[in-house]
Amino acid sequence: MRAAVLTAWRRLELRDVPRPACPADGVVLDVLACGVCRSDWHGWVGADPDIALPHIPGHEFCGTVAEVGAEVRDWQVGDRVIAPFILACGRCDDCKAGHQTTCATQAVPGFTIPGAFAEAVAVPRADANLARLPDGMDPALAAALGCRVTTVWHALTDRAALAPGEWLAVHGIGGVGLAAVLLGRAMGARVLAVDVVPAKLAQAEALGAVPVAAEGAADVIRDITGGGAHVSVEALGIPATTEASIRCLRKRGRHVQIGMPAGDHIHMELPMDSVYSGQLALYGTRGMPAWKYPSLFALIAGGLDLSPLIARRVALSDAQEELAAFDAPAPPGIAVITDFTA
Repeated sequence: MRAAVLTAWRRLELRDVPRPACPADGVVLDVLACGVCRSDWHGWVGADPDIALPHIPGHEFCGTVAEVGAEVRDWQVGDRVIAPFILACGRCDDCKAGHQTTCATQAVPGFTIPGAFAEAVAVPRADANLARLPDGMDPALAAALGCRVTTVWHALTDRAALAPGEWLAVHGIGGVGLAAVLLGRAMGARVLAVDVVPAKLAQAEALGAVPVAAEGAADVIRDITGGGAHVSVEALGIPATTEASIRCLRKRGRHVQIGMPAGDHIHMELPMDSVYSGQLALYGTRGMPAWKYPSLFALIAGGLDLSPLIARRVALSDAQEELAAFDAPAPPGIAVITDFTA
């Protein structure tokens, strides 16, 4: 099969590789679509310690079941499915409590195991993780849900408990930030969008958010909201936006760290004076448990249009260029690989 293989940091090569073996507790999927994410960029540049070369990236995928392991009960060849990027064991105490994203033995396609920048991908632990795609859902949209929409959905509904009428500030309008704008609006929040790229601010404004330039954003947000945002999402994982996210909050506000700190940004200086005096809550979040897919699918079925997330449908051979775009402020929207033959 064809795959984009990370052979050196910052270098993907198209290669013919063997199809993956089917795990006894899992399935092999023929990949229908796979998103290209900033998290993939962290792996591409060598900032993720889980990746050993050579390696196949790609963690935002959907596909059709092509093979089924002997221990799998719930899935058959031909099923169209999606999986969260954190594949939980389904048996540990965290999993049994519904907190699969903190499973101690999690597997992560594209990072700890081979991913979906390929014509096929193996998915272990299928019964604990797969979800059936709704009939008629565009595979590109399903892949665009990826880690970005699903992580935001879990962050807003679980960690931050965003309520209708609250002010939501979103710092960084990439894939995560754009998803936060769309989902926040759908949940009845008043949304402010912060970025350095005018085109991204314009897109967020067209989707109903109040655009805010990055310079001095915290002060501007406190003025607009009459005291600060109730919830603020940091969507990049860098110090400047993390500080702005914390400082823009009102008393007892909630900061949610969705952007992944990596490389030089693992350790940050934070405005702990704001945390202390404002009695703020700081939440980390990563991924979404598989059991939450039905609630997200129901929101989409109820009329939420997430198609603005998809900016480009690209070929597997374009993955290198798409990853390189994250070296600078990337263009608006999400790129999704939909052609695995070119």
